[in-house]
Amino acid sequence: MFSSPATPAIRAEALSKCYHLYERPTDRLRQLLWGRRHCYYREFWALREANFEVAHGEVLGIVGRNGAGKSTLLQLVCGTLTPSGGTIAVNGRVAALLELGAGFNQEFSGRENVFLAASILGLSTAEIKARFEHIVDFSGIREFIDQPVKTYSSGMYVRLAFSVATNVDPDVLLIDEALSVGDGEFARKSFDRIMEFKKAGKTILFCSHSLYQVEAICSRALWLDHGQIRAQGGAAEVVRAYNDYLTAVAPPDREGNSTAAAPPEAEATRIDEEMKVEPARGVARLTGIKVTVDGHSGHSLEAVSGKSEVSIDVAFISDPSLPCPSVAAGFMWQDTRVVCSASTHWDRVPIERAPDGSGEVGLVFPRLPLLKGSYWVAVYLFCENGIHVYDCTNVAAEVKVSQTNLEQGIVSLPHAWKR
Repeated sequence: MFSSPATPAIRAEALSKCYHLYERPTDRLRQLLWGRRHCYYREFWALREANFEVAHGEVLGIVGRNGAGKSTLLQLVCGTLTPSGGTIAVNGRVAALLELGAGFNQEFSGRENVFLAASILGLSTAEIKARFEHIVDFSGIREFIDQPVKTYSSGMYVRLAFSVATNVDPDVLLIDEALSVGDGEFARKSFDRIMEFKKAGKTILFCSHSLYQVEAICSRALWLDHGQIRAQGGAAEVVRAYNDYLTAVAPPDREGNSTAAAPPEAEATRIDEEMKVEPARGVARLTGIKVTVDGHSGHSLEAVSGKSEVSIDVAFISDPSLPCPSVAAGFMWQDTRVVCSASTHWDRVPIERAPDGSGEVGLVFPRLPLLKGSYWVAVYLFCENGIHVYDCTNVAAEVKVSQTNLEQGIVSLPHAWKR
């Protein structure tokens, strides 16, 4: 542990984790018997020579493809894995939102598991008793607290585990993938709780594939690739570098051929049916999306670059007690990388909302500047701060764009020639 407040909250020096992979189970026995003379395994370095520091109160985003070493890094920080080399030092109590409830005993009641999990996180019995009522109230499962957790639904299980992990007053919070957990009202509650930690100056490590959220909430970011740090620095700078890398390793098909199957009509029907479900307390939901190109609406549309007008009309219903949500929409390639987007939050466009929480907003792209290709229309319903996602679809419609010239690139920008 560090003793000085000027020291980092987390310091890693040459931090490494190596696994031994065996071709056959018998090779493990051979290694035990004759390991001094022969090697019956191959090494896999999940993390290698990682050096970084995280200051107190800093929010560090961790990005990288699947298998890059992100989860390994978080487990080394919280102590559930032992390094194969190097050192990791953490100053303060750690709470990890990794595999929520992994330490729960299925035969124990919710009450017993609260005491078990909180004691593992470092709380004394007196501290747990003092916080017990708040933990149960936040979880929202008071009537089931004395039932065995093996009878809980997955949602109840996650609620209780999240409530315990975030009520130990951690100095360092580790989040793997989900910025908010659970569903319905609890998803918003959990998001608000994490934002409270940020405002309180807690140190947060946030691992996510959502580059938008990384850039929105993190001050710095770290990019892992095959167990090694490729870049670290300002969140916007690292996200841009990582995005450039993704484009290089999986470039979009500029001839309009899909890198993933186009959304079938059945998928569009499923989305329409889901929108008919009324939202529960504390949430918001999309209730209608209409995509129109030159007066024609549908799920598969054709447009002409620089000529067609595309409009996206969005309807939603929300809990009237919540602040009015924000709406974002735009185009993405069919490998889900965003091409362009617009947001009522960032454009500072107020949305008129009825007393019952319903609202509508429309977005227009006049003389569509996208060049030839096949794009999906994506629509997101965010919280009032444009971070927490209430509802979304990446396949509201497919728009196939053609062009009448040979201009190259992704988009035709407004321009003028000077002579």
